[in-house]
Amino acid sequence: MSDAPLSFDPIAEAGRQWAARWGEDTVAPMTAATSIMRVQQILLARLNAALEPFGLTFPRYEALMLLYLSRRGALPLGKMGARLQVHRTSVTNLVDGLERAGLAVRSPHPTDRRTTLATITERGREVAAEATETLNALRFGVDPLDEDALDALVETLERIRAGAGDFIPASDGRR
Repeated sequence: MSDAPLSFDPIAEAGRQWAARWGEDTVAPMTAATSIMRVQQILLARLNAALEPFGLTFPRYEALMLLYLSRRGALPLGKMGARLQVHRTSVTNLVDGLERAGLAVRSPHPTDRRTTLATITERGREVAAEATETLNALRFGVDPLDEDALDALVETLERIRAGAGDFIPASDGRR
């Protein structure tokens, strides 16, 4: 991210240019997608900065929390990949980082020798709790949005995710 803010909104300017070349009806989808991508960059930078003192990146934090919140504190690597919605190579890299930091260990599955488990360590539990306190205090970097704006945003993004087959929406309207 740049140190100084721009004196104009580059996405709005791109929208103006886009309209001149491809028509007004194409501007909203392009600027929405571009805005989402830019906000993702901003949030990732904020969260990674907050997690740096814990030796974590946000993706490693997500993997650590998956283990922290699991019933046994251990999950097969394949299940982690499915729940994090990442490729198995990414899970291997995430668990490698957690292992190097002493936050998780790998072990063979007790009943399926084809499966490897990742298990959170006691230090991993401590770091997960401390890092979560930090992120909660930071409101996960989503300032200046209030609760109503956040609810509307989550609902809107859920529609895109469900439409892409990211998950099967609950039939009773629950999230």
